[in-house]
Amino acid sequence: MMTNLFSIFDPSTPNFLSSNWMALFIFLLNLPAFIWLIPNRTWFLFNNLYFYLYSEFQPLIKKSPFILILPLSFFMFIMINNLMGLFPYIFTPSSHMIFTLTLSLPSWLALMMYGWLHNTQNLLAHLVPQGTPTLLMPFMVLIETISSLIRPITLSIRLAANMIAGHLLITLLSSAFLSTPFISTPILLMAQVSLTLLELAVAFIQAYVFTVLVTLYAAELAH
Repeated sequence: MMTNLFSIFDPSTPNFLSSNWMALFIFLLNLPAFIWLIPNRTWFLFNNLYFYLYSEFQPLIKKSPFILILPLSFFMFIMINNLMGLFPYIFTPSSHMIFTLTLSLPSWLALMMYGWLHNTQNLLAHLVPQGTPTLLMPFMVLIETISSLIRPITLSIRLAANMIAGHLLITLLSSAFLSTPFISTPILLMAQVSLTLLELAVAFIQAYVFTVLVTLYAAELAH
């Protein structure tokens, strides 16, 4: 029973083998594709995708390209979970703060530890942007410190809010079928299909945005 509109995002199913948990870990099925002796379509698809993302992000973080392992892994994990959330009876894990904050907070802490241990001078220099007047330096240090501290929160909220907004619209349009006149059904159906296609694009875009931001944060701490 749905107690309110947001209850559709409750990750609970009565089945013994929950489809929610299956969707959450289905990305593991793609891992053997990289060690098969005979390449197939899946191997070519993910291989080209990884090479494209690596070629795009590598200029941003030339000194420590090994850090790209983290953003690229996030991209694949978030993208697959976003897509699986569009299937019936499967909730979208990335629409929950507990999921997005679990990704953003440890990655931010790891990058901050790496920056303070290996690049302390450059990290302190980022607190005072070049050309800042002397009187404004204490305020800029405070603003930059707060901006750095809230990064994991903004990362998690951005992903969760964008995913939950689209799913709420789909739910509202689906519930409107029951009270809509028959003559208006084709229009509502076209709107539903268009919104679903938009959500398919959003599933890729939000994974890409999360990956880009993590890469930019890593580039700022590593340079």
